[in-house]
Order: sequence, then structure tokens, then C-alpha cells
Amino acid sequence: MSHFQFAHPWAITLLLLLPLMAVLRGHLGKEAAIQYSGLSLFGSLVRARKVTPGGWLSALRYFALFCLLIALARPQRVDSSSQVQESGIDMMLAIDLSPSMEALDYHKDGQDLSRVEVVRETVGQFIKDRPNDRMGMVVFSGEAFLMSPLTLDHDWLLQNVDRLQTGSWIGDATAIGSAIAASANRLRDQPGKSKIIVLLTDGANNAGKITPFAAAQAAAALGIKIYTIGAGSSDVAKFPMHDQFGRVVYTTIPVDIDVDALKKIADITGGKYFRAADFDSIQHVYNEINKLETTQVAVKHFEHVKEYFVWALYPGLLFLGLEIALANTRWRRIP
Repeated sequence: MSHFQFAHPWAITLLLLLPLMAVLRGHLGKEAAIQYSGLSLFGSLVRARKVTPGGWLSALRYFALFCLLIALARPQRVDSSSQVQESGIDMMLAIDLSPSMEALDYHKDGQDLSRVEVVRETVGQFIKDRPNDRMGMVVFSGEAFLMSPLTLDHDWLLQNVDRLQTGSWIGDATAIGSAIAASANRLRDQPGKSKIIVLLTDGANNAGKITPFAAAQAAAALGIKIYTIGAGSSDVAKFPMHDQFGRVVYTTIPVDIDVDALKKIADITGGKYFRAADFDSIQHVYNEINKLETTQVAVKHFEHVKEYFVWALYPGLLFLGLEIALANTRWRRIP
């Protein structure tokens, strides 16, 4: 980014004195060398020449002062740039999209919200709060799928978060072990100093070829820390269904979070377990993870300054030298 500036802007204000000096000099003038009782004898001489040598000398002097003051202000063009060093944190978000995530047990401003709606909002804000981290996303239900590889293009990542929805395309089960394994597989070869998985689920592991504990041990061996989040109310939750006529009806389903398993997964990897039973608590969970995993950002600022004062200095010296030379030769003043 480039911009123009004066290193000594106060010198610009001195330019305002030049018109004042010209006015005062015109009114006061210099003391006469020879006293006359009248100027009628010199009337023809005054009318014969409209521009006197003294006027040219004064003009040269003011041009010189103008240029020298501009040079004193030191006009510059500054080309600046910033370099942000990456934090070294690589993070995978593992998000449960099993059908139970449609349960309406979160509330905001008097409105019932599904778990997946709240996840879209809170995870989106979490991503925005960490602009310097490489982040990716795995979604899971009966199977685990990569939704986004690790990237610094958070705008693209947020677009994928907005598209999160439950459905039969990933099965009707909860494969927590598969989700951890898929996330760890994306992190294992990354050079980041800190590797993290944030896993959110509202159920218990009941699918997949690898158990959550085996996957957690493998992640720990790779130096990966796992934060686990249990989403959903503490008892039962309202769940939307369609009757035989296609109308939406509501029933209740039990909240089936395997708290002990999620705690053990976090303990194995040196992470932490969080409970998100309502809208405020799920926001608090992601804020707490933000505090636990702080981002170290180093910003280097570079500036290249190009000076332009010589463009005013040389003309100023030229005008000044010309005024002095003419005042002492061709237009020399004789008292």
C-alpha cells in the first residue's frame, strides 16, 4: 500500500507567511537612500516601465522561499506492507449430523432451534474468531466424510458450514471413532506446532470399524489434542417428524450422550470435555476453547520511503542563486 506524506508537515504552515511578507513589504518598503521633496520629476520614468528589476528580484526570492520550505517539509512516498506469520495451529472440526441433530432443544429469543441450526451459527462464529489458523471439517453419522480439508480460506469454509444439514446420505447412526480417525488422518502430516480436533456429538458411538478409544489413542500418539462437546438438553428433546399425510408432528426423544466416553477421549489426548445443554452454553464452549488454544500472531511491518525533497530543493537553490547574482550584477541597487 502506498501513500504520500510530508515528514515535517509543520513546514507547510510556514508557506502562509509568504503572502504576508509580500503584503508588508509592499506597504512598508525600504528607507529611501536620497530624500526628494516630490516625485514629479520621475513620473516619466515610472510610467515607462511596468515591471521593475526589484519586482523580478522579489519574485525570485519568494519562489526560492516557497521551494525551500517544500524541501524542508520533505515530501515522501511510503510503500508499506505487512507480513503475518501463521500461528502454527491446525484444527479439524468434527461435527455430528445424525438425524437426532434435528431435535429442537435449543432456544433463542423465544424461538425453538434445532441442534444443527445452533451448530451452524456457533461454529461459524468460532471460525471467524480464528482467522490465522488452518481449519478443516469432517461430518459424520453412520460414516465420516471430509467436508473441507485444512485451509486458510475461511470464507470457503464458512460456506460449507452454512450447508450443514442432516440427511440419509451419511446414514442413521453415530460413528465417533471414524470421525476421530478421519480428522487425525488429515492432521498427522501437518507441520503445525499444535494439532487439535474439536468433536461435537449428541449421541453415543454405535457404528464404524474403529472404536473411539482406539482412535483417540492413535491421535494422542500423533500429538493431537481432542476437545469433545456433548450437545443437547439434559433429559428429553422435542423432535419433528412427518405423519402419514406429510404433516409435521412433534414427539420426544431421549438425550443419549455418552458423557463418560467423551470425557475419556478428551483425557487420553490431553484435551477437555464440555457440556452444551442450551444455546448460551454452546456459545460459551467455543469461546472457552478459543481461550485455551490461543493463537500466536507475529506481524512484521515493512516500509520503503522514497524522498522527493530534492525536486524542490534544487529549484529553490537555483532561484536563490539567480536572485543573488542579478542583485549584484545587472540589477544591482545603487543608493
